[in-house]
Amino acid sequence: MKSAASSATLMVRNLQTTLVQKSGQLNLVRGIDFEVMPGETLALVGESGSGKSLTALSIMRLLARNAQWNCQGEVLFQNGNQPTENLLTLTEQEMRKLRGHQVAMIFQEPMTCLNPVMTVGQQIAESVRLHLGLDHQTGNARALRALEQVEIPAASQRFHQYPHQLSGGMRQRVMIAMSMVCEPRLLIADEPTTALDVTIQAQILNLMGRLQKDTGMAMLFITHNLGVVAHHAARVAVMYAGQIVEQGTVHGVFANPQHPYTRGLLACLPGRARQLSKLTGQAVALQDIPGQAPSMTETLQACSFAPRCNACQKVCTSTLPEWRGTTNHSALCHFDFTA
Repeated sequence: MKSAASSATLMVRNLQTTLVQKSGQLNLVRGIDFEVMPGETLALVGESGSGKSLTALSIMRLLARNAQWNCQGEVLFQNGNQPTENLLTLTEQEMRKLRGHQVAMIFQEPMTCLNPVMTVGQQIAESVRLHLGLDHQTGNARALRALEQVEIPAASQRFHQYPHQLSGGMRQRVMIAMSMVCEPRLLIADEPTTALDVTIQAQILNLMGRLQKDTGMAMLFITHNLGVVAHHAARVAVMYAGQIVEQGTVHGVFANPQHPYTRGLLACLPGRARQLSKLTGQAVALQDIPGQAPSMTETLQACSFAPRCNACQKVCTSTLPEWRGTTNHSALCHFDFTA
């Protein structure tokens, strides 16, 4: 889906990411379009393996170097008053100047992303000195202030500790501090609370929301937790088998899902089942989505969700669907399921 929004911080247009192998190629991201406005949170949701994290890594140009990748399309980044840049065409040196400064990312598992032989304070201060050109003392002071902003207790003590000396929640806060210390215009958060307990999840999400309000940054929030999406995002894009199949405001998509896959995801939510039970006065059982996602080696000739769709018809198995709906809420489907 495309829409005109020249003021967007991030505009992704027809992004395609392919892994080339001897046995053939895997079409892992299949021509997706979305945009994120300044100060806005766009949630990218879907099953594991749908291509969410790969989309983020493609935007950041952080795909594994021991494999042959092919990225096509446009990833347009608006850096303040600077000319819009296509991140896919920048040199590696130019990308390094942006990563961690204007464009930052929080990864799923902080323990694998933090350097185990450097203190957390050193790692944050290194980023500050590299991107902002501050001296050692000033860089350390800014790094300490970043730890205090993410509400790490005894921040001056934690500054000198190593990642293994911190709990999972504190390591995640360190990752947020590292990503936010240079005040990026775009933050990509790839399931930042997956491994945390519910209480810490809420604290981390509220913290990220507060920091976003303070800085006005745009955020791409990747998650499979639809409950988190409902409370912390303005718009949502639903991803399936490397494609975005529905996109719109969180209220619009949750209240009136237009794609069968989105309706299937929402039917899996315990809270939604309870809500329907109250409305109907009858017990509503949790539902699942039968079958499996299609092989990523196949070139799409029809709807990718057709084999698992309970509303599938002949046209679904023979023709590629087109976008239906409005600019504010649309779905990649042959049929209109609008209530």
